[in-house]
Amino acid sequence: MNWTLALPEVVLACCGMAILVLGVLMKRDSFQLCSMITVGAFLLAAMLVVAGAPGIGFHGQFTSDSFSGFVKLLVLVASAFGVIASFDYNAHANLRRFEFPVLILFATVGMMLMASASNLMTLYVGLELQSLSIYVLAAFARDELRSSEAGLKYFVLGSLASGLLLYGISLVYGFSGSMQFDRLAAALSDPATASPGLIVGIVFVVAGLAFKVSAVPFHMWTPDVYEGAPTPVTLLMGTAPKVAAMALLVRAMATPFGHLLVHWQQLIVLVSIASMILGSLAAIGQTNIKRLMAYSSIGHMGYVLIGLAAGTPVGIRGVLIYLVTYVFMNAGTFACILAMRRKGVALEKISDLSGLGKTDPVLAMWLAVFMFSMAGIPPFSGFWGKYFIFTAAVQSGLWALAVIGVLTSVIGAFYYIRIIKVMYFDAAAESFDARPASLSVLAGVSGLFTTLFFVFPAPIVGAAEAAAKVLFG
Repeated sequence: MNWTLALPEVVLACCGMAILVLGVLMKRDSFQLCSMITVGAFLLAAMLVVAGAPGIGFHGQFTSDSFSGFVKLLVLVASAFGVIASFDYNAHANLRRFEFPVLILFATVGMMLMASASNLMTLYVGLELQSLSIYVLAAFARDELRSSEAGLKYFVLGSLASGLLLYGISLVYGFSGSMQFDRLAAALSDPATASPGLIVGIVFVVAGLAFKVSAVPFHMWTPDVYEGAPTPVTLLMGTAPKVAAMALLVRAMATPFGHLLVHWQQLIVLVSIASMILGSLAAIGQTNIKRLMAYSSIGHMGYVLIGLAAGTPVGIRGVLIYLVTYVFMNAGTFACILAMRRKGVALEKISDLSGLGKTDPVLAMWLAVFMFSMAGIPPFSGFWGKYFIFTAAVQSGLWALAVIGVLTSVIGAFYYIRIIKVMYFDAAAESFDARPASLSVLAGVSGLFTTLFFVFPAPIVGAAEAAAKVLFG
């Protein structure tokens, strides 16, 4: 059965159960200790992923290859960022409960399982393990009405998406006779053999996964859940689950359904265009920075889908590079948002950033770096992410998609640069409270990566290229 291929997931699951027992047995506050152990578990899992050998285990249901390894490392980094961001926030918000890091840990196990899924049921089990944990995390501030509302909305709409996904899986199985990715790929090697029922099943699978990456028209939960959830949870939701779900969508479309590109490409193109347009336009009128980031994430997922629509190794390479840049600039932005605290009260209005360049030049500098990067302005990493995506689209003949991507980037730049204008040109407001070291480190690491990506892109580009080629044999 070769269970050692899943050793990182097994180790994380065992650590999660051990932390659960430790948290119950410790009489004093155990949040900080459990959080530190969780970060250590992520580091151990990352080393196991790097040291792991490629192969197929659990009777073909679990795949370990360079694609899954790339995604798992990115998921572990994003999850560690989420835990680190919670150190100070949870203390202020009275959320110092050991269950918080445990839920993040189990969500991470689900996300890593999604990255290695080579069977439609493994895909579903990993997705649900991640989703159920995130539902609880979104409603973790149970004494706050908006947090409870966020958790409930995410749960109800997420259940609907899970239903769509399951229905799609059942149709694919019914019309093809298999759930294994490799058998599906062999059976569908000739697009002419694909029945209409199978095509409908693929559409439902795409719909279920599109919800998880908050792509239009399955985006309706995103602004309310981003705003209502505790900010470290919003940081986590905006990074790790998006990476895992996009990787799952890429593997599902490229491996079992790769030969049917002509059937599903237009669907991905339409979802991509709708996401880019809505993400760039709906954010313009936002006054709450967390809601603005929600619409921003919808737009970014639209750009990522361009690479999938290309349906080539170059396109998938662009997807992976974009996800790397997105995780760091998104995590850094939320670290800056977490630092927006005045007299112990967390602030979320864009107007609260007035004059930040005068009162806290370092925080303003990092936030400006992330805003420029998200707008796609060189030399920051966001520009290079879009460069690789648009290049893939042009090479595949998707000129219209590339042009729309560039135009929506220009529109989206307005609300990113508006934040910079508020920080540097508006009258200075009262300064924020002193930042905890954890947020300074998180913002600094993300900011340095975002700024200096153009200096050392080769390792990441090379790893993304190797990962993409695996999916295409």
